[in-house]
Amino acid sequence: MSTLVLMRHGESLWNLENRFTGSNDVPLTEKGRADAVNAALKCPGQKFDVAYSSTLSRAKETAVLFLKALESDAPLIAEPALIEKSYGILEGLSKTRVKAEYGEDIYNLWHRSYEVGPPGGESLYDLTLRVYPFVRRVVGEDLRLGKNVLLVAHGNVIRSLIMLVEKLDRKEVARVEVGTAVPLIYHLDEKFTVLDR
Repeated sequence: MSTLVLMRHGESLWNLENRFTGSNDVPLTEKGRADAVNAALKCPGQKFDVAYSSTLSRAKETAVLFLKALESDAPLIAEPALIEKSYGILEGLSKTRVKAEYGEDIYNLWHRSYEVGPPGGESLYDLTLRVYPFVRRVVGEDLRLGKNVLLVAHGNVIRSLIMLVEKLDRKEVARVEVGTAVPLIYHLDEKFTVLDR
């Protein structure tokens, strides 16, 4: 049995400002840094053999702070496939403004839909096309070898992985909310079957 811990990064500056961040490299806030450290309290004594993060600084810094708080020397590997989905024309815009301009239904479609992405951006389905091959090949091999793995990324990346691990359908994943700096702990076999959570 292996342990897989999935975690969204801590609060970023644009999370605080309620803006679409997407693939922009936006730093953590001081609260985001503190939350990354405090997240380790939810995993006392957890050992990791390897850790992966998005290449964006908010995810990398969250992983570094979390591992340091656990006194873990697991190697951290930054992986481009794990960056957040592109929000296209919405990146940097206020979510409140987008809701007011396009309406709640279009906002939810662009933000939460599995198949429909915002103009010029990615859907959750598009994101899975780049995330799943890396996770199945690299993280899957780690799990098959009995390693404990930490993966720190972004809200939609974590949603897509929850969909994979928990075998959710397209409607179910649209309702999944992923909080910042909240470790999701899964005990898995080599086929990504959840043995315990």
